[in-house]
Amino acid sequence: MAKKKKAADEGSWGKLVRDIVVILLLVLGIHSCVAKPFYIPSDSMMPTLRNGDQLIVSKYPYGWSYASVSFHLAPKVKGRLFGTLPKRGDIVVLEHPVTRIDYIKRVIGLPGDTIELRQGALIINGKPIRREVQPMLSIPVDANLPGPDSNLFRFVTRDANGRAVLELPVVRETLPGGATFDTIDMGPGYVTDDYGPIEVPADHLFLMGDNRDGSADSRVPVYAKGLGGPVPFDVIAGRAEFISFSTDGSVKWYNPLSWFTALRSGRAGTDLRPARDAGADRE
Repeated sequence: MAKKKKAADEGSWGKLVRDIVVILLLVLGIHSCVAKPFYIPSDSMMPTLRNGDQLIVSKYPYGWSYASVSFHLAPKVKGRLFGTLPKRGDIVVLEHPVTRIDYIKRVIGLPGDTIELRQGALIINGKPIRREVQPMLSIPVDANLPGPDSNLFRFVTRDANGRAVLELPVVRETLPGGATFDTIDMGPGYVTDDYGPIEVPADHLFLMGDNRDGSADSRVPVYAKGLGGPVPFDVIAGRAEFISFSTDGSVKWYNPLSWFTALRSGRAGTDLRPARDAGADRE
């Protein structure tokens, strides 16, 4: 009887281990092939994305590469399965080509495009894109906003009720193909205001953050935590689809009530696919 009980116990433990392995493989498979959550840790994509936003990133729109595999487990192998290039204006998650750290940026230039910036104005293939100054955007300050190491603290002020708010200068841009979105432009004097011209090589993409003067992107060298120019298509891990929820930084793990009170209203469900202006230049 003792031997039978021991064998049964060993069988139970074996089944438990097997079940755990299967669950982990399923999670890894879903994260790598279908979709995964992504947390925004900075203000580089303001005003579109805020520090504290939680996104859903789909893995299949551009096909799959080594960068699709979650947790950076795959070796860097050149090539992409069922690869389809992003559209200008898509927000993408990528592995940094050198450090393999996750970044999130917007696709600005496609293979063959010539990208240039002059005094902060974006020029694609020799033609300045449409830029429209918007009213100042007021966003409440909280524990997550501005984020750590943000360049937005200079815009913190007080509203009529004495509450701390960010008053942000916004410029709406429209790319060739019609993608329209808001950016932050702090005015002249930033090193990233003048760049190029540079031609995007084959199988590469030029990426920028919406916080144009506070983003380490394709304009910024690797030693300054930037992408060091256009990035290979293979480093793209997926497309940002929508915001699942957003928190203001006041969550305390030991206080379940704070899990709800920390939620920012109006952020959940925000679609991250850019609007497309039917009247814009088509290609």
